[in-house]
Amino acid sequence: MKTIIVPVDFSQQSEYALEVAASLARKHGAQIIVLHMLELNYAMISSSEAYHPEQTVFLLKAAEKRLSEFLEREYLKDIKITPVIKHYKVFSEVNEIAKKHNADLIVMGSHGTDGLEEIFIGSNAERVVRNSEVPVIVVKKHRPDFKVENFVFACDLREETLPALEKAREFARRMGAKLKVVYINTPGDHFLSEGDMDEQISKFLDLTKSDVDVVKYCDYSVERGVLNYSESTGADLIGIPTHGRKGISHFFMGSIGEDIANHSTIPVVTFKI
Repeated sequence: MKTIIVPVDFSQQSEYALEVAASLARKHGAQIIVLHMLELNYAMISSSEAYHPEQTVFLLKAAEKRLSEFLEREYLKDIKITPVIKHYKVFSEVNEIAKKHNADLIVMGSHGTDGLEEIFIGSNAERVVRNSEVPVIVVKKHRPDFKVENFVFACDLREETLPALEKAREFARRMGAKLKVVYINTPGDHFLSEGDMDEQISKFLDLTKSDVDVVKYCDYSVERGVLNYSESTGADLIGIPTHGRKGISHFFMGSIGEDIANHSTIPVVTFKI
């Protein structure tokens, strides 16, 4: 791992993400690109009639100063930091910057759930996930000295998830983490007997051509099963596959990926299918 990108908006969640990125950078000898996107009206920088150069320069200088102060953290000492400021918010630009710098990972903060309000959905983090070609770690809590030793990857054992699983295996290898693939068996139409589960797992393992460890876990819903299993086994990170621009709402069925991202206190990493 050589390059980590951290989009920041100066919130507490941004600092959580930056701290996690710093832990990973220090362990793997990586640099961090810290990205801040100004909320300027596009007309201000594209229209000659509405163009106000002095206002744009003022806002840019103010952002540079604030970003410089934000990066004055003891935990960033001796880590190569490159600050980047974009004039306005286009979340596909995060992926473009990742490609330009050959980044291995994006780390973002997210508010998650506050009571009944689902903040991650439609949030900046979710928009970055939709566009990203590289894994995105979503962080919601203070995680000092973050490390990944126990890594759980949620999977429905379908062939279309194989590309994401391969990325998760490579990610686990880079992290030096133990990877466990978990399949959640739920009551109702999707319930499988023990024999059916074993058969489905066997077929899936034949497709992977690997000896990946697949765990069977029963719960009332897929999202609760993923979270309960991960918490009970002391997972450091939960992995989920995504369909890129379709967003995490298309993980498995319905809003399962959204629910996992919203309700998990454990950091979540997404891998594009």
